[in-house]
Amino acid sequence: MLRHFPEPGIAYEHRPRDYFIAGFTFFCVAVCLVVDANATIEKQNALGVCGWVFLIGLLLGESSEVRMQVIIAVAFATVGEHFASPYMGGYTYRFENVPAYVPPGHGMVYLTAVALARSGFFMRYARMIALFVVTACGLWSIWGISGLAAQGDSVGALLFCIFLGYLFKGRSPLVYLAAFFITTWLELIGTAAGTWTWASIDPVLSLPQGNPPSGVAAWYCLVDAVAMGGAAPVMKGLTNISGWLPIGRSRVAAYQTADE
Repeated sequence: MLRHFPEPGIAYEHRPRDYFIAGFTFFCVAVCLVVDANATIEKQNALGVCGWVFLIGLLLGESSEVRMQVIIAVAFATVGEHFASPYMGGYTYRFENVPAYVPPGHGMVYLTAVALARSGFFMRYARMIALFVVTACGLWSIWGISGLAAQGDSVGALLFCIFLGYLFKGRSPLVYLAAFFITTWLELIGTAAGTWTWASIDPVLSLPQGNPPSGVAAWYCLVDAVAMGGAAPVMKGLTNISGWLPIGRSRVAAYQTADE
């Protein structure tokens, strides 16, 4: 069950960059969502511009594979946002739109999950972190269906079970653990500030859901899984396409000449 977890007790390397990405994103998420709670549409669009600038800046120091993962995550999550919010009404933003900062925000959230997952702290204490996350999210889910919560949360309990599947069967459990922290952070701040509100009844399952659902990290795990699984095939496909183009063939010939 824990075969994809790193070996415990090893002094894994701490890279300051990983912690900077995480700290910067946690800070930006809090500021952005609090500001947007009373912002005009123009200010919301300005937050979007800032989000793209920050995301591009953070990606400058990443590998081509991670950059492709972020691109896929942004594309997939943006399509999902338009389907789940304006179309289905699972949750609603203040202006009943998808704010301009949401697409780059998804990129920063995904990159943060990757950065934390490869950090020395997460690598060394993966099992302890998993125990904390499972316990905290499990208690949250139980509270949501116990009748004590102001808004029932059967959807959250279902999502928690899905999250457990990702965590113990998926190939990147540390990314999913990290996703729990950053997504719980943004969901609690966003809903508390009134930046968006989850529907009390899920429009697809017709089940009560919390504001936010307790297992909401499962949705972000899906984004992470698509990004990680799709990056390599997309990069391979782009490489093949570039080889068919004149500029691609000239580059290949130049590399072969240099090797000789």
